[in-house]
Amino acid sequence: MDAEALWELLQAERARHAADLAERDRKIAAHEDARAADHEEIARLSRIIRDLQRTTFGARSEKLDPDQLALALEELEQELASAELRLSTPTEKAANAAKRRANRGSLPAHLQRVEQVIDIEDKTCPCCAGALHRIGEDVAERLDVIPATFRALVIRRPKYGCRACEEVVVQAPAPTRLIEGGLPTEATIAHVVVAKYADHTPLYRQAQMYARRGVVLDRSTLAHWTGTAAELLKPLHARLLEKLKASGKLFADETRAPVLDPGRGRTKLGQLWAYARDDRPWGGPAPPGVAFVYAGDRATSSPAQHLAGYRGVLQTDGYSAYKALAKGGAVELAFCWTHARRYFHKLLDEKKPTKTPIAAEAIARIQQLYAIEEEIRGRSADDRRAVRQAKSVPILADLKTWLGARVELISQKSDLAKAIRYVLTHWEGLNRFVNDGRIELDTNTVERAIRPLALTRKNSLFAGSEGGAEHWAVLASLIATCKLNDVEPQAYIEDVITKLVNGHLQSRLDELLPWAYAPKPAAVAA
Repeated sequence: MDAEALWELLQAERARHAADLAERDRKIAAHEDARAADHEEIARLSRIIRDLQRTTFGARSEKLDPDQLALALEELEQELASAELRLSTPTEKAANAAKRRANRGSLPAHLQRVEQVIDIEDKTCPCCAGALHRIGEDVAERLDVIPATFRALVIRRPKYGCRACEEVVVQAPAPTRLIEGGLPTEATIAHVVVAKYADHTPLYRQAQMYARRGVVLDRSTLAHWTGTAAELLKPLHARLLEKLKASGKLFADETRAPVLDPGRGRTKLGQLWAYARDDRPWGGPAPPGVAFVYAGDRATSSPAQHLAGYRGVLQTDGYSAYKALAKGGAVELAFCWTHARRYFHKLLDEKKPTKTPIAAEAIARIQQLYAIEEEIRGRSADDRRAVRQAKSVPILADLKTWLGARVELISQKSDLAKAIRYVLTHWEGLNRFVNDGRIELDTNTVERAIRPLALTRKNSLFAGSEGGAEHWAVLASLIATCKLNDVEPQAYIEDVITKLVNGHLQSRLDELLPWAYAPKPAAVAA
């Protein structure tokens, strides 16, 4: 083999070797890409599992549930009281008693006062045996309770006849009642309704409680009373929704309402849609209220049916059902920053925030907006708008630029990219609050209104029928609006039922809406 042939052979070998090296590098790169994709997929699945665990076993928001925190504090306070009782000396007990007397305040003025006089038996002086005279007294008040007491109202209607006219019989008409021929007074029915929908006590538990006091009532009887009351109050619920729709701004949200489906032997998933008004954060004149409406599914057409004719701002999450309302131009959507922040919070590693710096930074930037809102809460709509224009607009501009730059640097399939795209996609609605001082930063108002529904659902599990779910919406709406307006629900329900049964005109339903009632007596911290 000559030198030229040998050289060509060497060059071919070098080329083959270079190709082998290139193929190896390609395989290594592909392997690394596959490893990176696998790690990203593992991280994504881990976050999903963490979210499911949080949903199943933890609080449903980024903060600790205040009710859960209160339960923990109750246990600590019980332990403290127990320790004080065991370890305190007589002198310390006397000092603690004096401190409690000084700090406990007074009981509300509307409570009935039952006086007890504890006097001395011998009014002679122990020193000289002379007569003692009164020079003053110590007065102390204690909070007492009388357990729920049942009583029977015996209604007698005397009959009168004429001795001259045997056919004449005169008698006062029987009072009108909601349950004709039934046992309960309107107060009893109101008690059952409020216990179920305000205190979340299912009817079977109420029946057990009544039985312990010697009054045996079947659960179906209580259900009949509740359904009759709800049917009577339906026009009032419809009027409440009409008044809310007349507002220029509403909140909207929805929650699950399981309903028994006898045909399939299981429950089907209905929805309770919530529409709330609360103008108190900016000093608006309209009273707060909330109306729940039941629908058999989560169809996008439901809000359009419920809010037919509504014109104004609707503050919601990003659900597409609400977006359809804005297509006609009569409704402007304002979106919720809590929902936007929640996407980043799901990605945040709270133990090691340095591992999720973009999510941590996004949350910190959003928190700056909330800090401004704390400063202006309670001020007029014009003042709020002016402050937002001066302080919030620059923060929002920086946030949009920062998010746009970060989304270009990460995998577009990652959950972080989805969180950023959610904010950028909903940017117009998320920014609407800076131009309107009436708009809040989030939908927490309606979420708080929905929370009692979740407690009722947890204790009762499901509604027995779609009609029962509609009754749930009617009664829960009136009770929730009572609470928003500091109206005592049981007194309200009793009075409204009584008036409607006795012929209150449908044209004057506005007089029966919860905010038309005087507030309950102010609670005094004891």
